[in-house]
Amino acid sequence: MQNNLVIVESPAKAKTIEKFLGEGYKVLSSYGHIRDLKQKAFSIDIKSHFKPIYEIPEDKKKLVAELKEEAAKADMVWLASDEDREGEAISWHLFEVLKLDPEKTRRIVFHEITKTAILKAIEHPRHINIDLVNAQQARRVLDRIVGFELSPVLWRKIKPALSAGRVQSVAVRLIVEREREINAFTCEASYKVVATFKDAEGAVIRATLGRRFKTKEEAQRFLEKCKDATFEIKDITTRPVKKSPAPPFTTSTLQQEAARKLGFTVAQTMMLAQRLYESGLITYMRTDSVNLSSLCVNACKDVISRTLGKEYSKPRKYVTHSKGAQEAHEAIRPTDMQNDAIEGSPQAQRLYKLIWQRTIACQMSDAITEKTTVDISIKGHEEKFTASGEVVKFDGFLRVYRESHDNEDANSENRTLPAIKKDDCPEAEEITATQRFSQHPPRYNEAGLVHKMEELGIGRPSTYAPIISTIQQRQYVTRG
Repeated sequence: MQNNLVIVESPAKAKTIEKFLGEGYKVLSSYGHIRDLKQKAFSIDIKSHFKPIYEIPEDKKKLVAELKEEAAKADMVWLASDEDREGEAISWHLFEVLKLDPEKTRRIVFHEITKTAILKAIEHPRHINIDLVNAQQARRVLDRIVGFELSPVLWRKIKPALSAGRVQSVAVRLIVEREREINAFTCEASYKVVATFKDAEGAVIRATLGRRFKTKEEAQRFLEKCKDATFEIKDITTRPVKKSPAPPFTTSTLQQEAARKLGFTVAQTMMLAQRLYESGLITYMRTDSVNLSSLCVNACKDVISRTLGKEYSKPRKYVTHSKGAQEAHEAIRPTDMQNDAIEGSPQAQRLYKLIWQRTIACQMSDAITEKTTVDISIKGHEEKFTASGEVVKFDGFLRVYRESHDNEDANSENRTLPAIKKDDCPEAEEITATQRFSQHPPRYNEAGLVHKMEELGIGRPSTYAPIISTIQQRQYVTRG
């Protein structure tokens, strides 16, 4: 039987893959990169076209010797590091350092750790993509140049042992600029008027005045006018509203939703996602693509039709619009859509459930709601109150999942309005004016900073978590 050696990045992944491949295959881990730029030297030969100077760290020398020995005994070596640019570079370093024979070396990639995906990858091997390797090397070199040029300035001007970086410095700048906006903000006061009406049947209608008053005196004068005023339903507008589900998760949207819904930090989300991926439960967790395989789309259709009914199923194809996104990748999704729950830690279960719900929801029908706006006029005055309500006619994807947003107002959900008619004259139960203050722009939370970085094209899916961790560890920023 042929002796095959498969080299992956992490030991957890190695165990799962070896179980799928069985006899004739030995799976070992490189534990990430086996070589890098020298730790304490510039390590870039600028005169030779910015050629990087690599070294094998002391703690990796024993591992490299073991891998060399196993590779020499193997009939075929399969380089199976991750499918992103960093993974491609790891395979290239392995090829170079282990001095592998091109005729006996194959590069394989898969975005999920399942038996089907692994066997399919082995049936369709390829060569190392040197363009991806060069892209990773260019970023690594640029990181080193920026770090070595800027860090000494920090040591002289602020304190020793600080660091600067191509992405982390920009992330800190975003936070500084937001802090300057907050400091420059001038708070303005105004009075918001809210009224509670009752119709002839005793049903309650809560409405807000269309304008705000700048002074307490203006607000009081208005309230005095309302004491003996008559109110009338002047206009009722009803219109259907169609809501579509959010696309499946990318790295950044997963980090944002896990922060909002589950209260996870970016680093915690990525650690849990890594474990789910290495256990074969979800697809690769570092991606900026919203693409889903036809296998997944069909599996979702089957689950939705069987559990909710055919009217809830609406297969969809999503396209990534962000610049530089790797469309060959898939979005983050469960490997088996039949599993809506898993075993594991409570945190891992909650994150998996979130990914499953988002994936199922994106293949479901639109939600149909009916939005009603009611204008209540004050006889003899120009001002009017407005009440709005929403009735869900068909819940669609909302039956499974509702996307969260930053700075959501818990009280902003539309209420259902009672059955009222135009020209009705509701009775004012209570009208109050409350002082409100304009709010400065909010400080970034981790999810908000990831969203801003993605919006500006700063960093990659693989760098969001380490960058946010680094700027906190260096105490450039603190969490409030």
